[in-house]
Amino acid sequence: MEPYAENIRPQIEALLLKARNMGSQERREREKEARKEHILGVARTLLLKKGLHATTVNQIAKLAELSVGTIYLYFENKEDIFAALQEEGLELLNQQIALAVSAVTSHQERVRAISSAYIDFSEKHANYYDVITYFLSTSEQFFPKRLKNRIDKIGARIIEYCAGVIEAGIDSGEFKKVDTRKHTMWLWGALNGLIQFRKMETTILQKESYRKVVQYALDNFMDTLVAKK
Repeated sequence: MEPYAENIRPQIEALLLKARNMGSQERREREKEARKEHILGVARTLLLKKGLHATTVNQIAKLAELSVGTIYLYFENKEDIFAALQEEGLELLNQQIALAVSAVTSHQERVRAISSAYIDFSEKHANYYDVITYFLSTSEQFFPKRLKNRIDKIGARIIEYCAGVIEAGIDSGEFKKVDTRKHTMWLWGALNGLIQFRKMETTILQKESYRKVVQYALDNFMDTLVAKK
């Protein structure tokens, strides 16, 4: 072997070992993330089936076919698991709204895009939506302050984003001078109420199309917002 080759051999071997270790590390990270998502999926199923207090870490571990100790490697406790579910759902909703708004230009279109993105999210990601609304509908305080503040920050971003679109519309003269926060809360409350009507298409709504009812409500909301020319 040439002296030069002999000199660089340790460096080559070190680089090969580093590459193998990096490959193993990436694989372990993917496996860890997949196991975490599996735990969250099982927790979501149990939450919606059994309810908050009837769901235990032991039950999550049993259904996930993992040891209780493994669950605690990923999450501190049951509250931490359900907080992670909330955060995932809200982050996904944030992404869906941002994507929808990026496709339009006027402020009117953006308000409609935000509304449509939320309706679509409730249908296409029903499991996440059900988890979010589960905790919104319960009157008790389940999460400790640390977790609640973390979740509330993500939820507040959605409200602030919508309020920001309305505020920008007012500044441009496209919208009337309204209380942006109250109008945002009104829109969000109306959307949450309308989403519940989807379950009643064959009863209360009867011949009314659910989407047409949503469109009618949104058109009337926009009438209170858009400045007359």
